[in-house]
Amino acid sequence: MPEDQSYEGIELFERTFQHQIQSDGEIKTQENLFTTRFGTGAGEWPVEPGRYRLIWMPGCPHAHKVVITRALLGLEDAISLGTTGICRTKKGWVFSEDPGEVDPVLGIHELHDIYLREDPTFEGRSTVPILVDTVTGRGVNNDHFWIPIYLNTDWHPYHKAGAPELYPDNLREEIDTWNRFIYEQVNEGVYHVGFARSQDAYEKAYDQFFEAMDQLDQRLEHRRFLMGDFITDSDVRLYPTLVRFQVTYYQVFRANRSRLEEFKNLWPYARDLYQTEGFRDTTYLELIKKHYQLSPHMRSLFGNVHGIYAKGPDVSGWELPHGREALSKLDTKFLTQRSERV
Repeated sequence: MPEDQSYEGIELFERTFQHQIQSDGEIKTQENLFTTRFGTGAGEWPVEPGRYRLIWMPGCPHAHKVVITRALLGLEDAISLGTTGICRTKKGWVFSEDPGEVDPVLGIHELHDIYLREDPTFEGRSTVPILVDTVTGRGVNNDHFWIPIYLNTDWHPYHKAGAPELYPDNLREEIDTWNRFIYEQVNEGVYHVGFARSQDAYEKAYDQFFEAMDQLDQRLEHRRFLMGDFITDSDVRLYPTLVRFQVTYYQVFRANRSRLEEFKNLWPYARDLYQTEGFRDTTYLELIKKHYQLSPHMRSLFGNVHGIYAKGPDVSGWELPHGREALSKLDTKFLTQRSERV
């Protein structure tokens, strides 16, 4: 761990999120700096395989959903992947795991450099995931809500043979509705629980989060996946939060009404996804735990003065049989009939 990553008290968390902390104790979502989409129109980024690099941090749920999408669609050769370390410095994410602590393609040590190239006055947090143009070194897009959609649609011509249709035309309206619900009530909702700066804000977020979890659990009573027999973009978005809820949010974020294992349907559903190629191989359970427990700004928020790393929870349960196959009319997890859409 770099020297400037030592425990500094609660002021480190406050400084990290100073532009997002509200007077009522809630945390607002930071606006994205890079939002230009892919396309052929003026000012849009061209879809060119081999040109872009996706940067992620394995502990981040928003980055995880993008990396899962990339894996499921077989875009590994079209879009390269760079990985930061799991601990932020005062300037943000750094490529601490690469030789010389420099990304081998972008040639940078700090991800924040990409943000400063776009706006030298930028004072917010540099976030992952972000797509970077390797030709110009400029940031392309860090809107994690929309990147999976772009990969499913704009990058359709470069999907691998037999890739799943995660965003089929006939389900898009329903998927869009559930994606917004999952993002606001679950993905971001659990952060509103963990990052609340007042009792009222905490209890409000806590109740809303578990109401959403109960609703999702009920929806999965008679459906193998959120849209039915097949994995879609909505399942990809829900999964990273479920993983982190089981291994860390329950404890560290005080989201402790019910453990994931206590949900009748969400727990076997999460295991069903985990045991699917593209999910398990992008899920680094120990790194996720270390990020949320040992990152300096997280340690400071939750008072882990001595940097204690919890041994639990037991994660061997992710490999247990889930029995969700019985809910599918077809013996497959993916819709493999490809649309002719480009």
